[in-house]
Amino acid sequence: MAFDVDGARRVVARILDDKLEVWRDSAGRTDDVLDEITGRLVPPAPDEELVWDGLGAVMPFGRPAITQPVGGSVAVDPPTTDYQAVLPIDAPALRRDDVVRVAGSVRPGGPRDPHLIGRRFRFSDESVGTYSVVRIVRVQVID
Repeated sequence: MAFDVDGARRVVARILDDKLEVWRDSAGRTDDVLDEITGRLVPPAPDEELVWDGLGAVMPFGRPAITQPVGGSVAVDPPTTDYQAVLPIDAPALRRDDVVRVAGSVRPGGPRDPHLIGRRFRFSDESVGTYSVVRIVRVQVID
């Protein structure tokens, strides 16, 4: 039985309903300037460039399958700052410290998680996996 890439793309397209932007500080900290009063390095503005925008998804890392608790039991997910970003395979590979911003949603009925709109996440250089149609990476909340 052959793998149906087009069928997989159609299924995955249903979850790629967040409008994402990937921003990169190409110069890193090499162009930051020392603020002699605070002693901190301050990036020049604007310091980041948009390297990709398109549809993807950001969701809590390790989210379990959507099922009902058994017989009235309570299931509590521990709080986490780790999330995963699901990007289409044709999105550019992320670099350490790239920033993923959730710019909006195209999901009918509203976003999967309205609290994520406008939030920014830093790519932590830890890839979860690359598959035939998507790349899944671990990201951490910045703000």
